[in-house]
Amino acid sequence: MGMEAEERLPHKLQMEQRRKLTMNGVTEVVSFEETAVVLQTSLGTLIVQGRELQLKNLSLEGGNVAVEGSISALIYEEPRQTGSWRRRLFG
Repeated sequence: MGMEAEERLPHKLQMEQRRKLTMNGVTEVVSFEETAVVLQTSLGTLIVQGRELQLKNLSLEGGNVAVEGSISALIYEEPRQTGSWRRRLFG
């Protein structure tokens, strides 16, 4: 998917009780672990941090993703940062 198509996807987040995060505008699941999920969205890279994280719904055709677990942080990366997301996240 090209950058123009990614920019046109609407991006919306909805969190319920810090236990379930539903979002759209996701173009790629970059990485998934129990403590961090890295997603490419139409507005940049989004890192979801927490514990016992699980992907519940995944429909990249519509850009829809749901993450469940104990969510502690949502971090958007600025475009064109250097280095891996893991190094920026964990030092």
